[in-house]
Amino acid sequence: QVQLVESGGGLVQAGGSLRLSCAASGRTVSNYAMAWFRQAPGKEREFVVGMWSGGTTFYSNSVKGRFTMSRDNDKNAVFLQMNSLKPEDTAVYYCAARARTQITGVYDYWGQGTQVTVSS
Repeated sequence: QVQLVESGGGLVQAGGSLRLSCAASGRTVSNYAMAWFRQAPGKEREFVVGMWSGGTTFYSNSVKGRFTMSRDNDKNAVFLQMNSLKPEDTAVYYCAARARTQITGVYDYWGQGTQVTVSS
């Protein structure tokens, strides 16, 4: 089993930045595909960015150029640096892990989420 705990959410003004962290425990996730998803009020959960186990990333068009996902295998963690935040980025952000190398497919483990609110 893998436990994922997100942190770093909060309230920020439009144009600001936040850095989310996702700490994994239970198993090493260095060989796992990892991803960030988000869910805004009244909307379905959407994919934000995924990282293959090898480190290649794939971003949704809505965040490309503003968000950066990184991984620290020594810390068994992934991060999401969010810059130039917009009010439409407001959502609960979830970290997810998949016991495969590729980001496509069903994710096996999910964190509890962290709230990001961007004020205009």
